[in-house]
Order: sequence, then C-alpha cells, then structure tokens
Amino acid sequence: MKDGPLKRLLVFGQSPWLDFIQRRLIESGELKRMIEEWGLRGMTSNPVIFNHAIAETHEYDGDIARLGRAGKGAAEIYEALAIDDVRAAADLFLPVYEEADGADGFVSLEVSPHLARDVKRTVAEARRLWSALDRPNVMIKVPGTQEGLIALRKLLAEGININVTLLFSVSRYREVLDAYSAGIEAAIAAGRRVDRIASVASFFLSRIDTLIDPELDRLAAREDARDGAAAALRGEAAIASARVAYHVLNATLASERFRRLAARGARVQRLLWASTGTKDPVYSDVKYVEPLIGPHTVNTMPLQTIEAYRDHGQPAHRLTERAEPAERSLQDLAGLGIDLDAATTWLLHEGIEKFVTPYDALLRSLETARRAALV
Repeated sequence: MKDGPLKRLLVFGQSPWLDFIQRRLIESGELKRMIEEWGLRGMTSNPVIFNHAIAETHEYDGDIARLGRAGKGAAEIYEALAIDDVRAAADLFLPVYEEADGADGFVSLEVSPHLARDVKRTVAEARRLWSALDRPNVMIKVPGTQEGLIALRKLLAEGININVTLLFSVSRYREVLDAYSAGIEAAIAAGRRVDRIASVASFFLSRIDTLIDPELDRLAAREDARDGAAAALRGEAAIASARVAYHVLNATLASERFRRLAARGARVQRLLWASTGTKDPVYSDVKYVEPLIGPHTVNTMPLQTIEAYRDHGQPAHRLTERAEPAERSLQDLAGLGIDLDAATTWLLHEGIEKFVTPYDALLRSLETARRAALV
C-alpha cells in the first residue's frame, strides 16, 4: 500500500505516529517495514504501553535477569529496558528525521508519572533520560500540569525536545503554547540554536467523550430534553475541543511573538492528537482521525486504529481556521450544564493515576523477576 490512506495523510500536513512500542516489533523488522511502506513518521510510548510490553510478555526475561544479577533495582531495570527500546526505534526513524530536516521521525519516552507535580525532579529526570538516549530524534514526555509547564520552559531552554502530554482543555493548551514560546525565547537569549529544538503538544481525545457522553445520555433520557439537544451533542466534546485548540494554534502562529521566533529558526510546536483509539463501539473506528486532518498536526494511533485507517481511511484537509461551529458546540454543552473545565481538570488527575498504576505494577513485576534471578 505504497500510496495508501495512512501515507496520504502527509499530503495534508499530518504525520501518522504509532502509539505503541515493543521489542519484537523493532527486532522483527516490522517497524522498519511500517516506516518504509506505510509512511509511519514517529512513535510514542507511556507506562501503560511499557507495562504491556515488558510485564505481559517474555521478550525481556533474559535482560531482566541479567540486570538483576548485576545489582540493578526494579526502577533501574525498567529504565534500561525502556531506553534500549526507544533508542533502537529512534535509530529506525533516523532516516525520516534526516529527510524531514529535523521536523519528524521522533520517538517519545516519559518521565516517571510520580513526578507530575514536582518541577525539580521532572527537570532532573528529563535531563538524565535525554543524555542517556543520546539521539537527536527523541522527545521526553512531561505532563501538562502547571509544574510540567515550568519544566517545559526550562528544558526547551536547554535544547531538549519535549512532548507535553495529558492535555485535555483548550485553556491549558494556551498555557502550553505560551510556555513553549518562553522556552524558545530563553534558548535564544542563552545563545542556543533553536532550529533543531522540537516539541509537540499531546491533546487527548477519546477520554473526553468517554467522560462526557454518559452525562449526555442521562440528560437525553429526561423528559425536559425532548428537543434532542443532549443526544445531538453526544460524541462532540472531544472533536469540538480539538478544533478550537487548532484555531488557537493558528492564531499563535500568526502572532508577532511567534513570527519573531520563527525568524530565528524556531519550529512550530505541533498539535498531537492522542487517545485516538475509539472506545465506544457505536462510533467509527477512525472517529478521532478523520475529522482532525490538517497542517502542523500529528496523530498518534494505537496499532488497531492504524490498521483501520489503512483499510478504509479517507484523508482530506478537514481542519480549518474557523472555530465558530466548534465553539458553539462547547457553548451548547455548557448550556446543558456540562462543566467542561471541571471535567478536564478531573481527566488530568485521572490521567496521571492511569499512568502511575501500570508504572507501579511494572516495577512490582520487575522486582519479582529480579529476586527470582538472584536465587
């Protein structure tokens, strides 16, 4: 499928990334084939993905035993395994990075989710991971908390590529864009070249609808909702939020502040659509891909969604700079009593916990395996 739907996303300015990593995928040659034949342009990972890859397979058993016998603790073992996989994947994406002149071909690795509210330790761990990976086409993932935004500015000023993750609200996304500009400004002030500093802002989608839709269903079932307003908004919250966020991005790119940075070589901090696997079976399996195609965007998809898009995706430029229809949808949600600000605040808290839980479970599994190797 040389010119299949996934590869055609590139024509409209969107880069397809894979939201998955596993050693077998890398060592079997499958990832290389996906890059060369499918047009895959990058890869993301998180604690959930690594827990599945390491704790739920036997691919890493030999390395776990070896590292355990070498005196490494569970956290050190996890980090060594994750760095090996991300580094190997980055090497496969290096031709993409070079062809794109540093604009694409990235692989992301996340700091410990336990550090989401700790600026100092997030910065220290990001620096350490960046140094250990030692690849120009990696990104360090930091959470979109207030503390994460402070870390973002500091790390960008040092020339470290950053993926800001767990973004659910347009208001927080605005803060991320401001922090990105501040970080690049600090890098310039320090005499650093900025034309190779890359960043993406990961806006999570399906989790928004998963939270909002049940409340809309309850409202639609009430007698005073006979006009169908609640039912009509089902499945709209995430896409509308994303479209408004895209409008904010375009307004930022047109600003005098960004034009000054661009003149010094600064890159666009692209919007990355995350959590794009469809969770509600009544929705299309490409619901969070098809309507959000446009320049300066990335869509990181789980393997199942990528395969679905390769099969029946219909790529076209569907993102526009007009935000009014999406803004009306968000206003209509508010009119029904849906507090999107409160919902997205809760989603950020839940998102951190959803990474902490598998991260801790993985460390427990590694500790058990480490002890078994010492017997």
